[in-house]
Amino acid sequence: MKSYYFVFCKDELLLEQQEDGSYSVPLSEEPPTEIKPWTTLLRVTPLNGVDVRAYNLPAPTPEGTFCSLRQSYYKLPLELYLKAGKCAELLYWDQNTRFCGVCGGTMKFHTDISKRCEHCGKEVWPQLATAIIVRITRDDEILMARARNFRGDFYGLIAGFVETGETLEEAVVREVHEETGLEIKDIHYFGSQPWPYPSGLMVGFTAHYAGGQIHVQREELKNVAWFHRDHLPKLPEKLSIARQLVDDWLAQ
Repeated sequence: MKSYYFVFCKDELLLEQQEDGSYSVPLSEEPPTEIKPWTTLLRVTPLNGVDVRAYNLPAPTPEGTFCSLRQSYYKLPLELYLKAGKCAELLYWDQNTRFCGVCGGTMKFHTDISKRCEHCGKEVWPQLATAIIVRITRDDEILMARARNFRGDFYGLIAGFVETGETLEEAVVREVHEETGLEIKDIHYFGSQPWPYPSGLMVGFTAHYAGGQIHVQREELKNVAWFHRDHLPKLPEKLSIARQLVDDWLAQ
């Protein structure tokens, strides 16, 4: 029986080019590369009834084409890109849970998505880092920010991680106030997106400006400004929910 094989080398994914020039991931009865005795071959939830396997390579191989997970968004069908993201998250989790955080014992797989310590019985599951992202508008203007960790000259939206003990909406209000000094109102859920870089979940919201002057949190942001819909800066990539939020506003 054939399986999809999601093969990674560091942050790059093995792709196969089809006869029509499009790309896919290997679909075969056997792994597309040599499997070492120490290689962990993960079993992932099936895709359209087809089994899915994932593993890491220590070094690139001559077979196929390697592409960063981000760039695979522009090469693969969306369902394969999303499944690749899940595989990347599970491989990251596997690599970072080899030993028990309680007693230091060896962690072994108990189910496909859980591990149990051989010594003390502690169980662990994949963890998500949940973050909010919010589109803030004022008439025909949108608030956009340039973070210090951005790779490129684009502007994005206000975002940040949800802290322990707070709701998603509370995180939106807190992050906006901390990063910009502004007050907002009319907070509404927009949508969510897996963000496997390395293991996040982005939860999108919309809001309207309620008051205040911009005071940029310089530790995290280079600049924050209002932009008219006819004079926008360079926008985030199409793969991000930030771009979805902006495009949705422009379409209104």
